[in-house]
Amino acid sequence: MTKGFDKSSNNKNPNDGKARVTIDQAEVDKVLKQYKKIGKYMKSSIFQIKTMDGTEELVSKLLEESQDIDL
Repeated sequence: MTKGFDKSSNNKNPNDGKARVTIDQAEVDKVLKQYKKIGKYMKSSIFQIKTMDGTEELVSKLLEESQDIDL
């Protein structure tokens, strides 16, 4: 895992004017596992078949969700 998600990288000096962010490592691990699982699914032949049939729902739903979010 990258150092950016390491718990030990928290800000040591509370008075330096920077925001302090605490990240629950268990949640990061959970999201990372889901991300890897979806990536593996997208590389599979069953994903290609479902995409051609028009029955694929998981990735298409996530893509629609991401397009709806205004940044």
